[in-house]
Amino acid sequence: MASKKTSVDRRGFLKGAAAGAAAGAASLVVPPQAAQAQQQAQARPAAALPSPRQVALETGAPPPRADVYTTDRPGADFMVDVLKTLNFDYIFANPGSSFRGLQESFINYGKNTKPEWITCCHEESSIAMAHGYYKIEGKPILCMAHGTVGLQHASMAIYNAWGDRVPVYLILGNEQEIAFRRSDVEWAHSVQDAAAMVRDYTKWDDSPVSLGHFAESAIRAYKVMMTPPYEPVVLCANGQLQEEPMPEEDRRTLKIPKLVVPTPPAGDSNAVAEMAKILVAAENPVIVAGRVARTPNGIPLLVELAETLQAGVQDRKFRMNFPSRHPLFNTGSVAAADAILGLEVPDMWNVTHTQTPINRMGMESRSIVKPGAKVMTITAGDLFSRSNYQDFGRYADVDLAIAADAEATLPSLIEACKKLITSDRKRAMEERGKKLAEEHKRNRDRDFDQATVGWDASPISTARLSAELWNQIRKEDWSFVSDTTFVSWWPLRLWDFDKPYHFIGGHGAYGIGYGAPAAVGAALANKKHGRVTVNIQCDGDLNYAPGVLWTAAHHRIPLLSIMHNNRGYHQEHMFLEDMAARAGRGVENAGVGVTLEDPHINYATMAKAYGMYSSGPIENPNDLGPAIKAALEVVKKGEPALIDVVTQPR
Repeated sequence: MASKKTSVDRRGFLKGAAAGAAAGAASLVVPPQAAQAQQQAQARPAAALPSPRQVALETGAPPPRADVYTTDRPGADFMVDVLKTLNFDYIFANPGSSFRGLQESFINYGKNTKPEWITCCHEESSIAMAHGYYKIEGKPILCMAHGTVGLQHASMAIYNAWGDRVPVYLILGNEQEIAFRRSDVEWAHSVQDAAAMVRDYTKWDDSPVSLGHFAESAIRAYKVMMTPPYEPVVLCANGQLQEEPMPEEDRRTLKIPKLVVPTPPAGDSNAVAEMAKILVAAENPVIVAGRVARTPNGIPLLVELAETLQAGVQDRKFRMNFPSRHPLFNTGSVAAADAILGLEVPDMWNVTHTQTPINRMGMESRSIVKPGAKVMTITAGDLFSRSNYQDFGRYADVDLAIAADAEATLPSLIEACKKLITSDRKRAMEERGKKLAEEHKRNRDRDFDQATVGWDASPISTARLSAELWNQIRKEDWSFVSDTTFVSWWPLRLWDFDKPYHFIGGHGAYGIGYGAPAAVGAALANKKHGRVTVNIQCDGDLNYAPGVLWTAAHHRIPLLSIMHNNRGYHQEHMFLEDMAARAGRGVENAGVGVTLEDPHINYATMAKAYGMYSSGPIENPNDLGPAIKAALEVVKKGEPALIDVVTQPR
């Protein structure tokens, strides 16, 4: 049992005081045998490659005759001209032969600038990087994928972007004309309807059959993608169009259409006025924030609405919507509210209902909304949905639904509320605000107290990991680019989030394998702003596509990754324990198929193999602070770094 004095010291640390740190983090050491082998390999001279003539003398076959085919203006050059007008910063792609014409034109004709090519080791990583990049920079990224196989690899990341309402612009290489399929490989990698496999979770796609068609579709795809709700789009690029010379007629007549992105739709004025009446008259209004802040301007708008009404804000943690230390943050109760406003909430039914927990038999649900309470929504989700992939939840009974972009509607809603507030209502709201501020303070104090539990434990608690990281970055211009679900939301509970780039939310469709590449993409967006980008990286997630570490090292993307190495898929471990306990079989075997042990994975060694600074594995919590400090210095010099931390499950 910790002494009272120790608990106070821990609490002080969590509130920002500098804590004493013990010995530095363990460093990686190359074994002597390996070092000797490397020296011997370096000492041996490389053998010269034989010339074609020498090969011919040895084999008796003449050197192959090369028929050179050239063109000064392939169709891909015009495609590049079109795509450059869309102002993409980068192209994220794993190389593929079906878009070889476009790739060559981008890097030579387009000078590899605006967009610049970023080499990815997996298509899923390239899409997830674009996902993370957008959530920092607010600009979509151009991605490319290779035919049938590339799209199948990319599909999970596309689904995540779909679920998170994030725009991704994907060009898919394909060879539609059978006469141009030169091998069995090209037959296997080509398809009649290329975008069919992802059509249920993309917003729009097309397969242009001419360069003029490509120009129109390329501009249309961007326009559709950037009209709320934002979603991925797919444009198929026929290999024949890319590689064959532009016809003379096209050279004279082709033009690039003008791009005009529509203004986001705002709510109907009469409906907004009715909503304002309900909110102003309410004794206990609660605002539920989903994906409200579509742009940085969404945060101050939501703050203004909450302060105007002195209403508590329940944040669903999908975006950086609301400052975490604002006195109205995560206050108020949906169950006690007489007016509930959901803003871009994808599953409003889940907000207003409770269900039987997993460790019980059967399924029952009940509403937690008190009788007479008004439930209202503003969401662009009502403007567009699919039927097969049902990420929208059960049908929610609401009293007023405005099908519009919430951020675009907030100014008129704020103005309508202000016009209705009398002096009496203002006094009542101010009293409510004081009570909510006290609730917020109690919540913060509770979080600080709970964070001290297991402070000196090994494996290291996720609360201490989060607190040690905060202590190192709190005076920097920082950006946190990972989800917080699997670390018990400790960063959101302990840190001070108040800028748009402080938090980017999670996966969208909860597809594991998103975290590491999304963090790299977000770090690339932060790079030009000079921000310190930090990522608490789950071990199971990194193992899906660890090659993204090479992308970070190769392109000098400064990112500090702290491994949440709990040596398993802990959520599934908990589910197995629940199932075993429910069946009365004991939980002794709940680790089968869900642990990452025997052998343990050394992520510091993995990172070093990809050319990245690393340290660990760290098991002593007193070593954590110095290790973070050393890695942070590497990141501030413009390089990525990873610290392997052995942690508690959550």
